[in-house]
Amino acid sequence: MPLPADELVQVRLEKLERLRNSGVDPYPSSYERTHTAQEAIEHFESVEFSGEGESEIDHVSIGGRITALRGMGRVTFCDILDGSGKIQVMFRSNTLGEEYQILDCIDIGDWIGVSGPMIRTRTGEVTVQANSLTILCKTLRPLPEKWHGLTDTEIRYRQRYLDLISNPDARRIAVMRSGMVRSIRRFMYRRGFIEVETPILVPVAAGGMAHPFETHHNALNRDLFLRIATELHLKRLIVGGIEKVYEIGRIFRNEGIDANHNPEFTTMESYEAFADYNDVMRLTEDLVSTVAAEVTGGATVELGGRVIDFTPPWPRLSLVEQIQKYSGIDILEHQEVEALKTEVSASGIDVSNQVSWAGLVDKIISTRVEPNLISPSFLVDYPVQVSPLAKRTGYDDRLVERFEAFAAGMEIANAFTELNDPIDQRARFENQEELRSALPEEEWDRLDEDFLVAIEYGMPPTGGLGMGIDRLAMLLCGQSTIREVVLFPQMRT
Repeated sequence: MPLPADELVQVRLEKLERLRNSGVDPYPSSYERTHTAQEAIEHFESVEFSGEGESEIDHVSIGGRITALRGMGRVTFCDILDGSGKIQVMFRSNTLGEEYQILDCIDIGDWIGVSGPMIRTRTGEVTVQANSLTILCKTLRPLPEKWHGLTDTEIRYRQRYLDLISNPDARRIAVMRSGMVRSIRRFMYRRGFIEVETPILVPVAAGGMAHPFETHHNALNRDLFLRIATELHLKRLIVGGIEKVYEIGRIFRNEGIDANHNPEFTTMESYEAFADYNDVMRLTEDLVSTVAAEVTGGATVELGGRVIDFTPPWPRLSLVEQIQKYSGIDILEHQEVEALKTEVSASGIDVSNQVSWAGLVDKIISTRVEPNLISPSFLVDYPVQVSPLAKRTGYDDRLVERFEAFAAGMEIANAFTELNDPIDQRARFENQEELRSALPEEEWDRLDEDFLVAIEYGMPPTGGLGMGIDRLAMLLCGQSTIREVVLFPQMRT
């Protein structure tokens, strides 16, 4: 019968004391490895395959966490896990001598270092035959009983370290996401973009339609906000003459939590002078397909039993036409809130929480259009009411040159031909402020006076892109929830 957790901790504390009393430092400052577990195995197999060496490799030093421990009298086997993988270690009492007694004080979960030759056992497993043993960290808490298959998602997300210990897939996703970000940076560098950093604490939370988090700076005695977008600062740099600029950074929005949303998330925003949204569409599909190939080895991924093919070109679909196709509503023929609300409600969509025209349009898109966009696609030309930072189209003043990119029924990018007319921009910002005063519960953009001053100095034609790093990671890693690709997601209490 397993001991209660507090008794198990007490047993480990007693072992810790025994180690110290025997002169063993259970928490040394460092340990010099010659190989990772994977490197050691590959080295052994290459020598074995070449036939140039003996059946043993003279010496390796490896270190890692014990994940299995099997005592067989005067011989003990253990598996240790490091960042590269798992390897078996064999301890013999006649080889270790007095050090063999240290094994009585070792538990699963402890970190150890071992040195010795490598052999292949009679069962065929590549193994380190330990000549020396070093305690690197005596753990005080036992791993969960089913650490080798931790399935409780609450524990996995709240205690990600246990998830990383127990689930190889969690480690794979973390490494894969990191590789994805490196690939994005390489792509942008090759395209001539400069990476920058812009403020996280801002006096005006503008550049997006979202509720911000508020804070207070004591020394300045000033209320500030966590940024909801990097857009307006990046466009200031376009004004300043940096013609291709981007930032990969954390964004904060005081919004709900679900499979696709976390209050803090990562985006890549880029801005390119002398470009429009058509140029940005080509950039987007090239970027995603290139990153997919570098990270996964191909242009296709499988998600939820469906194959997603990122090969360009992606179809360009009119937003107005797609809304009409899937809901039967012509939004341009119903420009008043109540008129559109009546049509949306008649189509069977719940509009009880919608109080604005923009909110109704967003509701139609999310409930009727998005679920049908499985293959990578661009929805293009949005109503001006939902896009206060985009330039109007040349064929209809009610629409702007904006697109959103979708895949697997999920938005992954948002982009505009940027509005560079300071008079039009000021009027749209003022309209957003009026709407925010009238409907404070809705999400609206904010007027940023310094940004307006900046574009009054002149911003050239510019194409901008905002891409969700977390959602792209979901697609490339084959995950259906953002919590799998964010190492430390926010959790409900």
